[in-house]
Amino acid sequence: MAVEKTPGERPVPVRRDARRNRDLLIAAAREAFAAQGLDAPLDDIARRAGVGNATLYRHFPGRAALVDAVFEGALSDTVSAGEEARAAEDAWTGLTGYLATVFAGLAADRGTNDLMTTGLEGVRALDAVHAHNHETVELLLARAQRQGTVRADVITEDLLLALAVLGRAVPALTATAPDGWRRSLALLLDGLRAAGPAAALPGPAPSPGSLAEVLRALGPHRR
Repeated sequence: MAVEKTPGERPVPVRRDARRNRDLLIAAAREAFAAQGLDAPLDDIARRAGVGNATLYRHFPGRAALVDAVFEGALSDTVSAGEEARAAEDAWTGLTGYLATVFAGLAADRGTNDLMTTGLEGVRALDAVHAHNHETVELLLARAQRQGTVRADVITEDLLLALAVLGRAVPALTATAPDGWRRSLALLLDGLRAAGPAAALPGPAPSPGSLAEVLRALGPHRR
């Protein structure tokens, strides 16, 4: 195995050095994404890791690959919360508890916020989480409607779109009041309740395709 030598140091195996650089880049990216979101400049991440841009791109050919490495397995808590919510006897309780858990994660980490509220493409680790989230909301919403606790004219895309838009505001809300998002989420969810007559919803319901377009437009946009 080839080695590299530096003055006054023992030879370091290239493979071990490459692993170390990769780990440094992932750690630096995790910190940068948490603080700045997924739009954090890649050259800043390389500097934070103490390596050059060429090293970064040798390990991660693009932003999506780096995001994938940083968040691989990191959203398992969201999936677990979804499974717990699905098991709730009362669908409304399961739905509101699940969304509170998701939004707590959005408030704690801007990178997680970007992942869950935008349509970032090419991140394999995210695809399963998005699919599970969609399925969880869809199942709980349908059950809550059958149980008579949610208005019948709301569809899954209605709720996911509203949640994504509110989710994008969470960092700003958190900056002024750490739990400010809880009030906004409660107000949004209250609009779903089936108690009493409700005004008809204006306009057509969003389709899965239009929801995906909106999520892509929400960002982030750096490559």
